[in-house]
Amino acid sequence: MTKKLSPLEWARAACDTLAGRYAPEELPPAGRWHYHQGVFLCAMEMLLVREQDAGGAKERCERYNAYIKRYVDKLVDVNGNFDFARDQLDAIQPGLLLFRLDKQAVGDLRYQKAADKLRGLFGTLHQTSEGGFFHKDKYPYNMWLDGLYMGGVFALKYANAYDEDGLRAMVLQQEALMRFHARDQETGLFYHAWDESGRMPWADEVTGCSPELWGRAIGWYGLAVAQFMDELPESHAHLEASLAELAQSLIRYQDAPSGLWYQVVDKGHLADNWLETSCSCLFVYTLAKAYKRGLIGEEGVAAARRGYEGLIAILKQDEHGLLLPDICIGTSAGDYEHYSTRPRISNDLHGVGAFIMACVEMEGLLEGVQKVH
Repeated sequence: MTKKLSPLEWARAACDTLAGRYAPEELPPAGRWHYHQGVFLCAMEMLLVREQDAGGAKERCERYNAYIKRYVDKLVDVNGNFDFARDQLDAIQPGLLLFRLDKQAVGDLRYQKAADKLRGLFGTLHQTSEGGFFHKDKYPYNMWLDGLYMGGVFALKYANAYDEDGLRAMVLQQEALMRFHARDQETGLFYHAWDESGRMPWADEVTGCSPELWGRAIGWYGLAVAQFMDELPESHAHLEASLAELAQSLIRYQDAPSGLWYQVVDKGHLADNWLETSCSCLFVYTLAKAYKRGLIGEEGVAAARRGYEGLIAILKQDEHGLLLPDICIGTSAGDYEHYSTRPRISNDLHGVGAFIMACVEMEGLLEGVQKVH
């Protein structure tokens, strides 16, 4: 697409496309408390907050707020009861929507009660010998990069909202375990999953790691660490160093002609590998956040800009509005063939949510760069 819009205008277009096509309770998979919807709606909330801070159109802010609230209210009853999976970290992520709603709902405790139920999962989830949470019960002794975002950001927001300081140490422990076990020293990137038991068919017999550096999982890590730093009351050198190192690795593996990143990030030379948009969005977000914190320099701005422009260049339109193509569907850990042959679709919520987040951060990044220069 060639139409010249600001990053914030692209974010609005993406939000309005899905909100115009689906009622909140119809977002796929319909009628479920699920991280797919959570990622998109958290991105909408991020845009909403950005609009409010900038004095954006009141009607748009009210519309986004009502859309998010309707999704939650269709699933959470007046007593804070709702149906959610109790055996996995993924179920916690939509809980990020509860905190702002709770602040708005004077005298209505449903949102805090729902948050309390999700917080309770941390006491019941199975753990590795070192205290790392299983990503899902059906994958015993598995820690996945995804879990840091799915559970960790919620735990920190809960700690801040309801004064439970001990959750912060828990989150930092989970990140440290994932970084220790899943980081690849050669590339500076991260393996999707680690199996302490070594029983998964993909587990390396020495490290227990899955064999490939899958883009979206690495993107979840970057998103998580960036948002951890936003929520923690003090700086943590190891988080800053990890985000800085990841940002440098992302710059190194960016595809120069397109500005995007490959599904298996370090194997762009293989003919059946492909440029994947959800990870590219998350990497643009990560680079923008790293630059904002002073962790990378102008090369990071250039890489973020190339990635953002690469995403805009491949956007399409249909009768519903904006189309973001080449989004990998939900994916568990596996080998190279597993990732390279995964179906790719347009406007999957993984990708649209990540695109909105990237656009919101790029708006701030470009404004900051303009002020400096």
